[in-house]
Amino acid sequence: MHAQVLERPGMALRAAELPMPRPSRGELLIEVAACGVCRTDLHIVDGELLRPRLPLVPGHEIVGRIITLGPGVEGFALNDRVGVPWLGWTCGECRYCLAGEENLCEQARFTGYTLDGGYADHVVADARYCLHIPPSYADTTAAPLLCAGLIGFRALRMASNAQNIGFYGFGAAAHILAQLCVAQGRRVYAFVRPGDADARAFAYELGATWSGDSDAQPPAPLDAALIFAPVGDLVPAALRAVRKGGSVICAGIHMSDIPSFPYELLWGERVVRSVANLTRADGVEFLAAIERHPVHTQIQTYDLAEANRALGDLRAGLVRGAAVLVPKR
Repeated sequence: MHAQVLERPGMALRAAELPMPRPSRGELLIEVAACGVCRTDLHIVDGELLRPRLPLVPGHEIVGRIITLGPGVEGFALNDRVGVPWLGWTCGECRYCLAGEENLCEQARFTGYTLDGGYADHVVADARYCLHIPPSYADTTAAPLLCAGLIGFRALRMASNAQNIGFYGFGAAAHILAQLCVAQGRRVYAFVRPGDADARAFAYELGATWSGDSDAQPPAPLDAALIFAPVGDLVPAALRAVRKGGSVICAGIHMSDIPSFPYELLWGERVVRSVANLTRADGVEFLAAIERHPVHTQIQTYDLAEANRALGDLRAGLVRGAAVLVPKR
């Protein structure tokens, strides 16, 4: 199979031809139709997330069709279209798994990080962690839903019934969640890189009530703020923007150091918390939600061979919405 491989963090991916994988018990062999390019992929490639499997095929926003069923697979059939998300395996036995918190499993394995992912034309995945994709979404527009959408949805659930909700960083995740929030009758406040007029305009196109620079104060206090940009400085900025009793939710897997800030910003029963990974239940609930309230993912497509260019564009802030890799057939 054709793949883009990370040999060592800090290096460009290299094109490689690898042996076709074979599914073991409970696994699926999937022909990849599209794979989203996530900021987490950048953190892995740039060495900000430690101890990846090496060499590694990155990518965890995978949409494809099943071409081989491993022994013991239930609930799937040949040619079914499935999505493969970040969470790829858990032990099922630890205190977290038994409590319904499999996203915190100490033994968890992750697609495109400790398991080979979707920067390839084929991938093997544990059937238990794959998701049926709603037929109303095309392969390329469905791919970003598998992480930007799923992790964003888990963060949104932590915001409870917040009506004034702020998004810090208006990229792949925020542009999906903004549409869902507007459909639910919430008011979206979009915070973008200072001076990024295109991102501000994009937020307004998707129904934002207000959009401004990330260091600005919104015109109304926020009930909750979701931080998607991996910038620790945004935590105290978001605390200044939320009302008493409000929440600041850090939705990324990696963030630069959070600077010290006066206790006054936290006082008033404000809360700062993080989102870690996702559960299979999140996936089922999210895909049901976007069937009730359809969203449109704005994408930029790249050939699989252009993976390094896609990562570079994402790193430079040149992607409007989400980048998606498409293997050639």
